[in-house]
Amino acid sequence: MSGALVSAVKVGKHFGQLKALDDVTIDVDAGEVVCIIGPSGSGKTTFLRCINQLERIDSGALWLNGELTGYRRVGDALHPLSESEIARQRRLTGMVFQRFNLFPHMTALENITEGPVRVLKAGKAEAREAATALLERVGLAGKAGSYPAQLSGGQQQRVAIARALAMNPKLMLFDEPTSALDAELVGEVLSVMRDLARSGMTMVVVTHELGFARDVSDRVIFMDHGRVVETGTPSELMRAPKEPRTRDFLRTVLAEGR
Repeated sequence: MSGALVSAVKVGKHFGQLKALDDVTIDVDAGEVVCIIGPSGSGKTTFLRCINQLERIDSGALWLNGELTGYRRVGDALHPLSESEIARQRRLTGMVFQRFNLFPHMTALENITEGPVRVLKAGKAEAREAATALLERVGLAGKAGSYPAQLSGGQQQRVAIARALAMNPKLMLFDEPTSALDAELVGEVLSVMRDLARSGMTMVVVTHELGFARDVSDRVIFMDHGRVVETGTPSELMRAPKEPRTRDFLRTVLAEGR
């Protein structure tokens, strides 16, 4: 590890009376794969959205690549960043959502080249070459000219991963990337994510796939009611959890065969 790429300190987030995040403190080292597990409504997705600045935190602080996110400190005061400054910080992250969010009127190749050309100002030929290589990397070399409606859910999600990688992020965020897929399509997406983890990409993955978390992650974090309940290596947390709430959750999930 070469130091913390993400550092969250006592991060809080409210939606009205709902305390979505409650003093969340997490570090993610460069090159580390961290999986976050927990019941629905535990704050997992909200935490990812705060890292990617799709949600503004209400308390605490978040650093990405050593830079305070969302705010600029001047003396003892914090001043919100402009949308353009937030967009600059957000370029360090790639995010893959539950739903694929591909542009339906664009081919797979066009979906991948759109960001580099419009945001990074890459040349069209350069972007097409990089996108072609990414499609091959995710096992879709023959689908460059296909539109999203012509692709299976698993193929669409792999295009979404390639699209995120095209922006050359330092950090990849995955929010339940297989939850919208039919069971037979889950494996092809997880395979791409395993290859990405082996390549050294820093990844934070919200997932209900406990097998993936056990096999791929360096560390697993269990969240409930907006708080970090327990953290440890996959073997520590999944085989011998210390907290009763973690044990109850794992027992329930395993009983459901997940």
